[in-house]
Amino acid sequence: MLIAGAASALPKHRYDQTILLNALRHFWGARLDNPEFMQRLHQRVGVDARHLALPMEDYHAITTWGQANDHWIDVALDLSEEALGLALRRASLPQDSLGAIFFVSVTGIASPSIDARLINRMSLPRHLKRVPIFGLGCVAGAAGVARAADYVRAFPEQVAAVIAVELCSLTLQHDDLSIANLISSGLFGDGAGVALVAGAQVPCEGPRILATRSVFYPDTERVMGWDISEKGFRIVLSREVPLVVEQFFAADVDAFLDGEGLCRADIRSWILHTGGPRILEATAEALQLPEGALDASWTCLRRTGNLSSASVLLVLEEFLLHRRQPAGSYSVMAAMGPGFCSELLLLQW
Repeated sequence: MLIAGAASALPKHRYDQTILLNALRHFWGARLDNPEFMQRLHQRVGVDARHLALPMEDYHAITTWGQANDHWIDVALDLSEEALGLALRRASLPQDSLGAIFFVSVTGIASPSIDARLINRMSLPRHLKRVPIFGLGCVAGAAGVARAADYVRAFPEQVAAVIAVELCSLTLQHDDLSIANLISSGLFGDGAGVALVAGAQVPCEGPRILATRSVFYPDTERVMGWDISEKGFRIVLSREVPLVVEQFFAADVDAFLDGEGLCRADIRSWILHTGGPRILEATAEALQLPEGALDASWTCLRRTGNLSSASVLLVLEEFLLHRRQPAGSYSVMAAMGPGFCSELLLLQW
């Protein structure tokens, strides 16, 4: 089983970070106790620009969660179609090679789910197995690829598509001036990522998935996630996130690699979720990575911000398109998210 291709799709509404900051400061106005503090927060998130699901001026008209979710359905479907079509073309795979779709998101809900609507939109095979996944947040892109690998191990003649769509701008709480919401208003962006996982009998090329591991950290529910009310999704983002990374991640990576007869020194590249500067710095420090080891993640963070579950798939795309590794070399693909938990995959090029 291998990763046959990856692709991303971003909304056409792209704004420089300074434009978004000024718009938010104007929107919150006198309710902001310390506008300079918010500016410092936005300057520290390492983001140059972000894409939004809607034109910036349209957000003022959204007054209910239902309205925001309707926009999520429309845009998520468009981006899913664009990214999946591009991924299939890059991998030179026909639509009828698909046996399953794993659709992940944590920024909207739909029933029928987006994957069902996508079958109608793209005339995909009627016998596709659909697995919509909600609630995993930032870890879901890596978890989706791992679950797709489980699937094609059972059906080696098939391809499973992992589609991650996050429209974080539609979740922003207008009356929430907490530090967590101020940070998220500068860090998270909108976009979609797709990865195609092919079974051993599918004639295609790409890095092989050698092993996967899920790790759950008990009693960490309040580290990251949502509080959900009649107003929608309110961000839970604790300052403990980098501490959890520092405390657990390196030991879990070492245990995972040791089970495969490897160690950190055997890993040539790291395909890591773009959680934010503090997360990337904590990860690099915990793993004692050399300078530049996470350049691909930093690059994707600057370009688009944190796209939650889709982020790690954009980093994967960056590697497949621009940073392909030498034959036989190893990579670790990883992400962390609500639970709190981590997902690890060992790849060989």
